[in-house]
Amino acid sequence: MTSERKSRNALSLRTYRAASGMMGPLADLTLKHRLKHGKEDPDRVNERRGIATIARPDGPLVWIHGASVGESLSILPLVARLSVLRRDLQFLVTSGTVTSARLMATRLPDNATHQFSPLDHPAYVRRFLDHWQPDAAMFVESELWPNLIQMTAARDIPMALVNGRISPKSYNSWKQRPDAIHALLSAFQVRMAQDTPNKERLAELSDGDVAMFGNLKMAAPALPVTQTDLSALEEQVRTRPRWLAASTHPGEEEYVLDAHTRVSERFPDLLTIIAPRHPERGEEIAGLIRARGLRVARRAAGEDITADTQVYLADTLGELGLFYRLSDVAFVGGSIVETGGHNPLEPARLRSAILYGPYTFNFTETYRDMRASGGTALVRNERDLAAALVRLLTDDMTRDAMADRARNWAEDNAEEVLINIVEALMPVLPAPHEPG
Repeated sequence: MTSERKSRNALSLRTYRAASGMMGPLADLTLKHRLKHGKEDPDRVNERRGIATIARPDGPLVWIHGASVGESLSILPLVARLSVLRRDLQFLVTSGTVTSARLMATRLPDNATHQFSPLDHPAYVRRFLDHWQPDAAMFVESELWPNLIQMTAARDIPMALVNGRISPKSYNSWKQRPDAIHALLSAFQVRMAQDTPNKERLAELSDGDVAMFGNLKMAAPALPVTQTDLSALEEQVRTRPRWLAASTHPGEEEYVLDAHTRVSERFPDLLTIIAPRHPERGEEIAGLIRARGLRVARRAAGEDITADTQVYLADTLGELGLFYRLSDVAFVGGSIVETGGHNPLEPARLRSAILYGPYTFNFTETYRDMRASGGTALVRNERDLAAALVRLLTDDMTRDAMADRARNWAEDNAEEVLINIVEALMPVLPAPHEPG
């Protein structure tokens, strides 16, 4: 890198750091707004300011950071495998959502603890690092916060980018600031992408080596469920034909409701379950459903599924494991609108026949390979979606074969991916701790 480029790098990121440093009042307003809307835990909001609520454990500490539920779930097998290989390690897992925090509270092992990640304000990041003093840091997927990365690197903490992802939109944006993204990615001693397209984008932006062993989410455990909740819903649904539209975004519910109307001509007692990606949209989506003349029950309102219910709106957090288990057929959202698709491995592990739309750039190779195995089917519009639903709800043999192929593909790939990722992380880990 030329000295001129290094200078531009320094200027760009120094400007960001200076600007973010002056935004303490804005950061506080942001936290207050998020608290008001239930997006922060009022008992732990100071963690977002870098103020720890528990003591640092003794011994070498590995910090693993992911944004939300999907990344947090993918961390679990990584922590488990590293714990077996290095029994002296302690783990700090950070994320930024209330749902992921609740999930981690019940699923992390005894040698790991969860904290909310600090907002990317220099003072907050400094407090966080001063308290935790991690011996290694791993950032999962696309959490490229400049202060968090640069201030960690400045302390000579070895860093790895795990399951790296840069969406096409972010890639085009970063290309306008090549020096800044190069500096951020260069802070990582190890860079691993989740698939070939992301490897190519990260390699170009970093101008360095990027490994690719597959998607870490392949190794994540099945989404959890409370058996009492599942039994209650199974009793309400009984033998009705049903399907799930999971993680839907604005603009997709219309496709789902159009498909419901078409399919209900063949199956008058059809139950469509909609689990929006953002449950706070519940009232908005309920309005769309009622405007179609359809009868809706809302989970967030505690409403049961009755014989008259046509659409069940699963507008709650952290319950996808429940609804995937309830439905033999699942459409995975974020894929008919250009969001890039959500994780098909979650329904695959729970033996759902999987449908998806044309926009899957977040999981390009996963969808491609799973479709080649016969475990998924592409639907491009509401007519395709309705036709696929009629076939799968009519033909038990086809539906079961599709679900089995999806689950087998997910299971067959999980172990190899995890082994290779863990091996690549070994150079970043602290030296083994010798008990005194």
